Amino acid sequence: MSITSITRKLFESRQNKIDAYNNHAEIIQNQVLKKLIANGKQTEWGKHHNFSTVQNYTQFAQTSPVNTYEELKSYIDRMRHGEKDILWPGQVRWYAKSSGTTNDKSKFIPVSKQGLHDTHYAGGTDAVALYLRNTPKSRIFDGKALILGGSHAPNYNLQNSLVGDLSAILIENINPIVNCMRVPKKSTALLSDFEIKRDRIARESIHKNVTNISGVPSWMLSVLTRVMEITGKQHLEEVWPNLEVFFHGGVAFTPYREQYKQLITSPNMHYMETYNASEGFFGLQNDPNDPAMLLMIDYGVFYEFIPMDELENPNPNIVPLWGIETGKNYAMMISTTSGLWRYMIGDTVKFTQKDPYKFIITGRTKFFINAFGEELIVDNAEKGLAIACEKTGAQISDYTAAPIYMNEQGKCSHQWVIEFAKAPDSLEKFRDILDQSLQEINSDYEAKRYKDITLQKLEIIPARKGLFNDWLKMKGKLGGQHKVPRLSNTRNYIDEIISMNQE
Repeated sequence: MSITSITRKLFESRQNKIDAYNNHAEIIQNQVLKKLIANGKQTEWGKHHNFSTVQNYTQFAQTSPVNTYEELKSYIDRMRHGEKDILWPGQVRWYAKSSGTTNDKSKFIPVSKQGLHDTHYAGGTDAVALYLRNTPKSRIFDGKALILGGSHAPNYNLQNSLVGDLSAILIENINPIVNCMRVPKKSTALLSDFEIKRDRIARESIHKNVTNISGVPSWMLSVLTRVMEITGKQHLEEVWPNLEVFFHGGVAFTPYREQYKQLITSPNMHYMETYNASEGFFGLQNDPNDPAMLLMIDYGVFYEFIPMDELENPNPNIVPLWGIETGKNYAMMISTTSGLWRYMIGDTVKFTQKDPYKFIITGRTKFFINAFGEELIVDNAEKGLAIACEKTGAQISDYTAAPIYMNEQGKCSHQWVIEFAKAPDSLEKFRDILDQSLQEINSDYEAKRYKDITLQKLEIIPARKGLFNDWLKMKGKLGGQHKVPRLSNTRNYIDEIISMNQE
């Protein structure tokens, strides 16, 4: 009997609890909110916003403001300096360093001990629980897990307080038993120099029986490429014959799917998308045949949603989970056991069904192009690129896009910088298919492209190999959970990238 067949039974009770998501979402989410309010009553935030009088969601929404990082920044900075009972009871010692805001290079997201366990680790456990349910023949625990991580550093030199990538905080605090089941060794996993770490991870793992891998698709692909370089093999299953699943998240998998299919040709390979961020763990792909993810509703997270067409409205119609409509684009807002209260996470989602609630990530509230009323979002871009790749045989490593503003004749366009893993035979054909696909996917884009009156056919600049990695390295964001901004309504990113491409 395999270790996995024995361990499988430990996950059965949790699988049954997840089944309770059907038809009980409102009850479960209200229970989460009740616990959050009870914990927050004695904090400075809770006292200021009268949590002691809050009895239900309506009262919570009336007494608590909507927040971005800028509104919570001063509270978080005091917490980082050691103050207690500010946004969450006690002293929060861990802070996940995330991509910056308009005013700051980085955000520092509090990760409480409670949030670490009831959200982040809970998500990892449930990923395995759902995978085991879907894969009766799995032998996942009979080998090692290759898990990519970032790095961390002391937080203001406070004792036992850390700041860094969320993945590094998770590795630092993980159960020692789990550490025995993973590679690379801890000291390698927490290295800050990704180029050195990439090589060491590859060398430490090639002789292990790796059955599962976890990480951001772009960075994992870089590590696996190094594995192939060192071993001289053509396919990854020649190195790890028992590899069976990739738990991936952080960026959309679509641009990388074909590269993984070519790298891993085994028919027994599985892929499972996860929605985990510095702020929390929110979703899991519970059906391998459905790209939509199950919203995890019994963690330490209470969800609210703002319709994207009301995002700029001073009084938007904010709804709890049970008030959403399927097929509608929402900005997601969370309250968590790490002290983020009605926090705008910056992601946009669209629900595909209720009972249970399943959704797809459609983009970011800040990563879009709407310079001319075209309202192009990341989901549109990913779908358009997938069609263009399918029809031309191209493969994409990375990309970014931004507007070219109107000239004297009132003409404008979109400019894309694309790094191809496999270039199309005709860049012009690829461009035409992408442009036409975006029109078919997005009616606003189609309207603005009508007869080339204002918005012209998009422009593509091929990127040299390694351009985006070089740009991230220049920004000090190579590795970890850092990612290239896919779409931008300004030219701040793209002008830097084009300049580096020309050097």
